Amino acid sequence: MRISEITNWAYGVTVALTALSASAFIFSAHSATQERIAVEEHLALDDLGEDLALGAEERTDEARLYVMRGDLRHLDAFHGKEGEERQRETAIRRVRELGASQAELTALDDVAREAEALDKIEADAVAAYGNSDQAGARQILFGPDHDRLQTQMLASVTRFRELTSARTEAALADARWRADWWSLAAKILLSLNAALFLGVLYFILRRRVAMPLVRMTGIVSRLAKQDYEVDVPLDRRRDEIGEMNQAIHIFRENGIERDRLDAERRQDLKTKDLILQMMHRLQACQKQAELAEVVALFAPQIFPDLAGQLYVMNEARSGLTSVASWLEPHRSEPSFPATACWALRRGRPHVSAHDHGDIGCQHLNEDEAAGLCVPLTAQGDAIGLLYFEERPDCEMAADASRLYLELIAENVGLAVANLQLRDKLTNLSVRDPLTGLHNRRSLDEDVNRYTRDASHDPLACMMIDIDHFKRFNDEFGHDAGDEVMRYVSQIIVDTIGDAGRAYRFGGEEFAVFMPGAAADEAFSFAERVRTNIRSTALSHRGRILGAVSVSIGMAYSEDASEASMLLSRADAALLEAKAGGRNMTIAAFPSDSDRHKRGSG
Repeated sequence: MRISEITNWAYGVTVALTALSASAFIFSAHSATQERIAVEEHLALDDLGEDLALGAEERTDEARLYVMRGDLRHLDAFHGKEGEERQRETAIRRVRELGASQAELTALDDVAREAEALDKIEADAVAAYGNSDQAGARQILFGPDHDRLQTQMLASVTRFRELTSARTEAALADARWRADWWSLAAKILLSLNAALFLGVLYFILRRRVAMPLVRMTGIVSRLAKQDYEVDVPLDRRRDEIGEMNQAIHIFRENGIERDRLDAERRQDLKTKDLILQMMHRLQACQKQAELAEVVALFAPQIFPDLAGQLYVMNEARSGLTSVASWLEPHRSEPSFPATACWALRRGRPHVSAHDHGDIGCQHLNEDEAAGLCVPLTAQGDAIGLLYFEERPDCEMAADASRLYLELIAENVGLAVANLQLRDKLTNLSVRDPLTGLHNRRSLDEDVNRYTRDASHDPLACMMIDIDHFKRFNDEFGHDAGDEVMRYVSQIIVDTIGDAGRAYRFGGEEFAVFMPGAAADEAFSFAERVRTNIRSTALSHRGRILGAVSVSIGMAYSEDASEASMLLSRADAALLEAKAGGRNMTIAAFPSDSDRHKRGSG
């Protein structure tokens, strides 16, 4: 039952009990008044009976004393008693008006009649004494008639008193019983009213209102401070407190949901900010290693529950190799063929999981963790792969996160494609497309760098020219000439290795810079190049081209800033080698007298 209904009922019952209690008190007071009237009537009638008896005896005594003594005082007292007799007669008439019973009225009439008769005898005696008949007066007052009448009158008074006493006592008892009953009823009603008030005060105000309100006040205070961990006991009462409790439940659930949405929004904003930072850094990367480092740094921040790897496709577009990993993935191989991944085959993200109901990628081992492969594409071509797998006690990315994964994959793919395109353009700008060596432009830049740096380090320079190169073009065609060019350039690169850098100077001429090499060491490298080229007979399309020989001019300086001069000196040495019969190395050292020559093998 609702508190308002209980309160209305309690109010109505309280008003009714109060009205009944007031009525009971009114009836009790009325009964008490009736009791008082009955007591007064009882006392008045009792006094009247006593006065009748005493008055008759006193008047008789005064009359007798007067006739015996002749004292006028007694005569005056006798006549004074007559006035009292008239007052008693008036009281008797009032008793008749009070509603005395018939028996009482009969007894009262007997008393009045006998009193009149007695008064007449006594008046005759007093008159006889006044006529000097003392003996006659005494005979009348002390005679048997007077005694009989007096005795009868006293008996009638006694009977009257007994009747009035019985009636008034019965009326008094009835009035007292009614007064006591109404007083008891008023007390009971008042007690019930007090009990109802205390019950409402305790059970309604304290237990059903005050205590729940105090408890809910603490809960609401904590909820107002956004402490949604507070426990809100479910109160299924169908009243206002129950409705308030339900409203608090709804408020707490809404607050928890709002916090969850705020946390998701903040996490989403954080994710977007990290993705934006990652994109900015991807755009600023100049090398693939830098790109791999950026992806490995930001991927675990964006998706802390997902381990992963970044794979890049090789130039032949046949296989992928891992260039970066984070959070220790263990399902995928470090390298695998491109055909082993369903994401690359389909050109769209692919989930490999036992409970996903789809085929798993071949580059993943048999593990229960789910794996997600997102292909990296640029202009419709697959250039790599982003692989993610769930960590223990984590779930695969939701749909919203899946969109972020694909967005990251798209940007990483574009960044990888840009770097690869930049590398290609760089190679085209600094390398010779036929031989793969650095071109003349790269040589000029290095010469300027050596000159500008002025590092004062030793520097050796070789100028290499293929002997009788025109013969290969004329006899075997330009394709054979190109094959000879590639052959010579490859021997130069393989022989020099990391000790220097090789350039195609122009036509069939090549240049090599060897920074930090000693003079004898540089000359030894030049000789190995010459002998390695000469030692193998070359063939092209089944035709023997014969042995290839080169002439080498070499220059050396203790100061790398003299690179441009060094290049001229090496070129002069080369001309000298060619003029000297070819297939030889001539080294031009700082002292013109100090020259080393090697003839043809």
